Amino acid sequence: MSVDMTDHGPKPYVVNIERATLDNRNYRTTLWTGKNLQLTVMAIAPGDDIGLEVHDDHDQFLRVEEGRGKVQMGPAEDDLSFEQIAGDDDAIFIPAGSWHNVTNIGDEPLKVYSIYAPPEHEHGTVHPTKADDPEHGA
Repeated sequence: MSVDMTDHGPKPYVVNIERATLDNRNYRTTLWTGKNLQLTVMAIAPGDDIGLEVHDDHDQFLRVEEGRGKVQMGPAEDDLSFEQIAGDDDAIFIPAGSWHNVTNIGDEPLKVYSIYAPPEHEHGTVHPTKADDPEHGA
């Protein structure tokens, strides 16, 4: 059964998160945006990345549903001292103030979902490609 890939927040919502993540074909799609929390699903193309960034005021949770990614984090943009490979079913915890990036090192799209608290993106955000993301686009 297909998942409705629209932003359902801030209304009560239940979703098969695995199915939604695997079905997503966009670089980023918001599925639920509330006052204090947001859920997005992402498909990162082989060889591409989420984009180096930092969230000063909130932690972030990522879960890999499918694929392999190189996770990098550190205290500064030029000091990514933490590096680890994440694969299917791995969770990535990103502390507030930590510079971070995830690069797809596989041959298929890296399928992840992300939880931000508070929300990071506008309600209903859809970025079909990384180039459509004003923060990380070309």
